[in-house]
Order: sequence, then structure tokens, then C-alpha cells
Amino acid sequence: MQCWRGLEDIPEDWGRSVVTIGSYDGVHRGHQLIIGRAVERARELGVPAVVVTFEPHPSEVVRPGTHPPLLAPHRRRAELMADLGVDAVLILPFTTDFSKLAPTDFVVKVLVDKLHAQLVIEGPNFRFGHRAAGDVTLLAELGATYDYQVEVIDLFVSGEAGGGEPFSSTLTRRLIADGDVEGAAEILGRPHRVEGTVVRGAQRGRALGFPTANVEALPHSAIPADGVYAGWLTVEGEAMPAAISVGTNPQFDGTERTVEAYAIDRVGLDLYGLHVAVDFLAYVRGMLKFDSVDDLLVAMAADVKRSSELIEAYARA
Repeated sequence: MQCWRGLEDIPEDWGRSVVTIGSYDGVHRGHQLIIGRAVERARELGVPAVVVTFEPHPSEVVRPGTHPPLLAPHRRRAELMADLGVDAVLILPFTTDFSKLAPTDFVVKVLVDKLHAQLVIEGPNFRFGHRAAGDVTLLAELGATYDYQVEVIDLFVSGEAGGGEPFSSTLTRRLIADGDVEGAAEILGRPHRVEGTVVRGAQRGRALGFPTANVEALPHSAIPADGVYAGWLTVEGEAMPAAISVGTNPQFDGTERTVEAYAIDRVGLDLYGLHVAVDFLAYVRGMLKFDSVDDLLVAMAADVKRSSELIEAYARA
């Protein structure tokens, strides 16, 4: 799959294509309907399928300081889109000037002049252009002028997550913030992942017999609520069962919120400086301060046992 950062990266000889546009943060099951349909129609038409997305999140430019927690960095989104069969991802730098493009100018500049769109697939609530003035009706009207068609896909999906609310990135962020990683996984179609670099911490876990990878999460990452979780620590393609702690380490009066993962039954790991992924499978318990370090050790052993059981049950399901 090709990945372009800016319009100038698109090959000059690029032909017709099927295009879908959106932030697609998390590439959740609703997003998968739209992207999957774009891929399906692209195969039928014999042209590539292209996803157009933005960096940074448009809200950060339009309303500075309102950047939402991210469900997945762009590299991860691209991986997920490639798995769906997408041929190219265009990441557009969302600047103040770009945000001021009128809807028609956006269509001409991106869809017509560069991507030569033959078909555009969008959800019913898609908006584009300055002040989000463009909608799918205008997109279709412009298509009649600039020789592309528009297909609107209802991305409505719902389940048990959020009490039956329609799946969305906003709902997913809320569930993660509440520690409901199982509900988030229902929406995403996979466990929620936090990525980052392993950095040196206080090394208390090592001293206690539970050495953890202290993960410095990527900026704006959606971090689950404080607590202990079962999941996986993935390093260089290897997913290791893990007990994961999120919080400020109240046992030792910590103040900095961290994500730490203990790779169960693994010894001698040297992960400092490596980029890793932490996948959150299930909530185990809240973050507590115990009466003594001995009580903490008993709880940690129970956390590891419970995490192992949850991971094994997931593997058997």
C-alpha cells in the first residue's frame, strides 16, 4: 500500500480512483463498512481505492486545545486500512490555510486535480470545506460537474457497547476513559492499543519481582482509566501475554500517570528504547493503595493469575 504525506506525493501519472475521506480514527467497525465498500467498488471498477485523512486532527486547528484523544496513530490506521485492501492512503496536513478552503476548492484541489476520483464513498454525515459548509448533497452536485459519482453508505452499527449507542470514535473514547476496554473492543473489532517507547522508570517493579515496561505513550493517545488490565505487550511483532497497570502508582505516592506492562513469565527482557504496543483486553481491578508492600505483592500475583486466565479464555473463544 502506498502512503502519501501531502498532495505533492501523489504520482503525476495517477489515474482514476475510488476515494473516501475522513479522520477514521480507530478504523472502527462503522469505518470498516465505508472503507470496505470503497475497496469493493474499486475492484469492480478496476481502479485503486484511496483513503484521504488529516494530520493533525482538524479540531486542533479549528479550535486549538481541543485535540481529542487518539484511538490510533496514522501508521496504525494505515496498517488497518491495508488489511482492508486499501491501495493508498493520503495524509493531508491540516493547516489554517487548508481549513479555509471553500468546499468547491477542496473538491477540485484534492478529488479532481490530484486523485482523479471516479467514485467517492462517504457516510451520510460527511462534511468538508471551510466551516464544514459542504455535505454529501453538495458533493454529489459537484460530482455532476467534475465527472465523479457519489455513493453514501450508512455506517450505523450498534451492539451492547455504550448501552446500545451507535458505534463511533466518540463513544469509543468515552468507554476507554471509563476503563471499559471490552466495550471499546466491540466497537473497534479488536482490543484497544496504546503505542509508545519504553523508557526508564523508578524500576520498583523489577525490585518487587514484576519487571514492567514503562511505556511513554505517543502524544494524544487515548489511555484507559486508572487500573489493572489483562492484555498483550507486542515487541517487534511478538505479542506477549501481559498484566498492565495504568495510573500514578499510589502505593509509592506517585504523581505521574504511567502505562506499565508486565510480560507474564518472561525474564531477561531488555526493552529500553524500543517502540512497543500495549493491547487492552479486559479490566481486572481499580488502582488501589494497600496497607503494606506485602499486601501489594499478593495483589500483583493475583493480577497476573487473573490476567493469564482472561487471556487464555480469549484465545479459546
